[in-house]
Amino acid sequence: MFALFEEAGKFQAGRVLSEAEASSQIELESGKRVKVKAANLLLKFEKPAPAELIRQAQAVAEGIELELAWEFAPEEEFGFADLARDYFSDKPSLEQQAGALFRLFEAPHYFRRAGKGRFKKAPAEILQQALVAIEKKKQVQQQISAWAAELGGGTCPPAIREQLYKILFKPDKNAPEYKAVVDASRATHMAPLDLLQRAGAIDSPFQFHWKRFLFENFPKGTAFASLQAPAIRDELPLAQVQAFSIDDSSTTEIDDALSVQGQGTGTVTVGIHIAAPGLALQPGAAVDLVARQRLSTVYMPGYKITMLPEEVVQAYTLLEGRDCPAVSLYVAFDQETLVVKSSETRLERVPIVANLRHDQLDALVTTQWLDEPASGERGGVDAASRLRMPLSFLYRLARHLKSQRELVRGKPENFNRPDYNFKLVGNDGAEPTGNEEVRISIRQRGSPLDLIVAEAMILANSTWGSWLSELGVPGIYRSQASMAPGVKVRMGTKALPHAGIGVKSYAWSTSPLRRYTDLVNQWQIIAAARHGRTAALAAPFKPKDAELFSIISGFDAAYSAYNGYQAGMERFWTLKYLQQQGITQLVGTVFREGLVRADDLPLVLPVLGSNDLPRGAKVRLQLGEIDEITLDVNGTVIERLDVEPGPQPVEEETDDEPAAGPLTIAVDVTETESDNSAP
Repeated sequence: MFALFEEAGKFQAGRVLSEAEASSQIELESGKRVKVKAANLLLKFEKPAPAELIRQAQAVAEGIELELAWEFAPEEEFGFADLARDYFSDKPSLEQQAGALFRLFEAPHYFRRAGKGRFKKAPAEILQQALVAIEKKKQVQQQISAWAAELGGGTCPPAIREQLYKILFKPDKNAPEYKAVVDASRATHMAPLDLLQRAGAIDSPFQFHWKRFLFENFPKGTAFASLQAPAIRDELPLAQVQAFSIDDSSTTEIDDALSVQGQGTGTVTVGIHIAAPGLALQPGAAVDLVARQRLSTVYMPGYKITMLPEEVVQAYTLLEGRDCPAVSLYVAFDQETLVVKSSETRLERVPIVANLRHDQLDALVTTQWLDEPASGERGGVDAASRLRMPLSFLYRLARHLKSQRELVRGKPENFNRPDYNFKLVGNDGAEPTGNEEVRISIRQRGSPLDLIVAEAMILANSTWGSWLSELGVPGIYRSQASMAPGVKVRMGTKALPHAGIGVKSYAWSTSPLRRYTDLVNQWQIIAAARHGRTAALAAPFKPKDAELFSIISGFDAAYSAYNGYQAGMERFWTLKYLQQQGITQLVGTVFREGLVRADDLPLVLPVLGSNDLPRGAKVRLQLGEIDEITLDVNGTVIERLDVEPGPQPVEEETDDEPAAGPLTIAVDVTETESDNSAP
């Protein structure tokens, strides 16, 4: 005797070897023996053979019209044999019974399963909805197949082009557009990105990187809603100083300015004046919500996305010729020993007499020019010449402050790699297209103007950080437990030492127009300046405020993403520069196994033949093919230019050393930056 049974949603048949009240032993055609519960046995028969019955029943099932079967089926629960009698005849064959079973089982939208071999027909309205859904699914599958065929043929359907970045980077795996790309990728044996690139889905490499960044970080676009810059209502005293800023020419968010008083009196007071949007903007207000969402200005060669709307920036920026509201730190130094005598924070209006520009002055304002301030003018820009004496003192002070920090650090700072400036010819600050001519110039780290600003900002950030801590006012700090390899700079609310800089605490406070952490800290500093010892009660953010931790978390993620994009775009334009200049060979220095850093360009790349060379070895290399989408380029050593390199200085590194590829390349920005990092 044979039996047909259901097991785990599958129908099988075999020879009955033994039967008991609760179960039977059945031998399948393969020879395997299985124990089947009595409730799962659906048909017993003497012939035909099990395999033949299943074959014939499947053929019968294919001929059963579901609509007609649904009409014949009773309203109450029924068995498959009952339907076979209604559909075929009052004495259906074994094959017809099994065929009815198979057909009912595979049509749950018509017949709901009510037990082993038992069914109940679906209500008419439910059936209609199910049929509509099935038809829709069928049409979607047809659309997926059509799109996949187009992609395979080298054409990108508009619907997939519109979903390109979502498909590649944040896919909905149930979406038909995604499924079409997967199907086409499998059919063509191509990676999805290669497939889409071949199909013309990517307008240009630059647009690919730009739109991907916007998709991930600015899904609603970069435009600002119409916002008014709140007025500063405080009656601020006018400072009796002549302040000046030092930035790059493209900088519009001028956050910081400097002043010097008392030269020749024995005590020199240095003023560090920071733009004061915190005097007008309030936490939770409309402008603050925008800044809180963006968290930082985004920089890239030739362009930037500001944290605040331009009209808001212009209301508070330290523009030449205006008396600008500022949070000022005054530090008094002994003119000879440069020992700090006192410090004071004031809320005031500061006359800005000049906006000096690095790129216009670095060639003039040299160490020699600053070390000989009384030797007469040597031509150059009028503003710099008028400010030669204060600049000279600030440069002397900056070198002193740097040496003091290096004593705390336990070793000198050694930034022997240059910074690079990118200029897109004819761009004039407009959104780039990716086809502009790019010019790359070198700005050596530690130039006099750079050092002046960097040390002044470190002085302000460390002084204010310590002051807030002394008053019990929480702030957002950056700290580093030690300079040992792998010890990262972290953000938190405690005033902990920053070993990399060599200060006992460090709170970013000098770029409130460009970094949200600085704006938050400025609110706290303003409260401290107004209320002194009771500032902790008056400050917007209280000790252990959960909002501070939320801001830190959001800022860390956004700042990392923005810096990563800046690094990627600098690499993109460096590769463009190689193509535009027809450069096929470079001279570089081995700095890690298999990696070479170009000597005159901001480029790190894997180089074949460099694995066995020592760190510091000079090589000439032949460049391989450039991929502007993946930002990949490699090289091959064709000549070693030094016989045996001498001892190599250990370079000052950031949290992560720059890598060779776009996905892992680190931003080469140190904690001693001058806060003037705009492109």
